[in-house]
Formats: sequence, C-alpha cells, structure tokens
Amino acid sequence: MEHGYGKGKKPEDYLEAFDRYVRENLNQIPALLVVAQRPRELTRKQLKELALLLDNAGFSETMLQVAWRDKTNEDIAATIIGFIRKAALGDPLIAYEERVTRALKKLLAQQSWTPPQRKWLEHIGKQLKRERVVDRDAFDEGQFASEGGFARFNKGFDGKLEMLLGELADEIWRAPGAA
Repeated sequence: MEHGYGKGKKPEDYLEAFDRYVRENLNQIPALLVVAQRPRELTRKQLKELALLLDNAGFSETMLQVAWRDKTNEDIAATIIGFIRKAALGDPLIAYEERVTRALKKLLAQQSWTPPQRKWLEHIGKQLKRERVVDRDAFDEGQFASEGGFARFNKGFDGKLEMLLGELADEIWRAPGAA
C-alpha cells in the first residue's frame, strides 16, 4: 500500500513541507505561536481551530503520524502540538500519552496530595490524554461538570487549580531530562 503526501512524493517531502509551513506562519497564526512559546495558554478552542486550519492546508495529525512512521519505521502517537513544536523548536517527537504520564508522575511527586486531590489529578491526566488540552472551560462540561465543575475542583486545590493546570502543561512540553 502506498500513501500520497500532498505535493510531496515521499514522507520526507511531506514532513519538510509541514516544517516549512509552521516556520513561515509562526508569526501570522497566533495559535501556532502559543503552541510554540506558551503551550500552557493553549485553549481547546484554539487547538480545534488550529487543527482545522492545518487540515485545510493539507496537514492532518493522522497524515503527519503516517509520514513519520513511513520515514522512520517508528510508530509514534505524537499530537499535532508535538509536530508543531518539533517544527518550530526542534523538540523531540514523543508519544503524547508518554508525555502526560511523565508530567503527571512528576507533579504527583512534588508534594503530598490528599487522596481526593491525587484522584482528581489522575482524572485530569486521563482527560488530557483524550482531549489534549484541559482548560478552565473543560471543567464546566462533561464529567468534570457532573463532579461539581471548576469551582469544586478549584476549591479542592485551595484555589490553585489554574496554576496546577499550567504547571502540568509546562511539564508535558518540557524536554525529557530538562529541569
């Protein structure tokens, strides 16, 4: 079976075209800049808009994963965020679930958490693996909302939930081994 890679004939061409697109549009597309420089500020809405924009430009997360696999013989479940950061900053391409697991483990080890806090952090980690971004709005929808929404979770973390979400996002995108 053979894949088409847009205007490129090989997976390398497709990946290089994506890298070039990101670098050329970094300052024109605000969400690209947020992903590259301030991933903790990325909202679910921005991520959806960015994915649609990239799809329309011929760059879907799935096709990037396929091209990467065809080029390297390495099947990696990296997200569109990971591919953007690789193109813009040279970040290593690491499976997103692995990033979340590593970040959550580090956050859990930073202090002594109450059993409910630990349970909620693990729940946030599971949601991050599904949604890619868990922002304030995510707490007022779906399962988080049925458990009391942002107000309850924030109270459970002594008013520091947004700070924790930011720290978790920073840690997800920190290069392995970086302090």
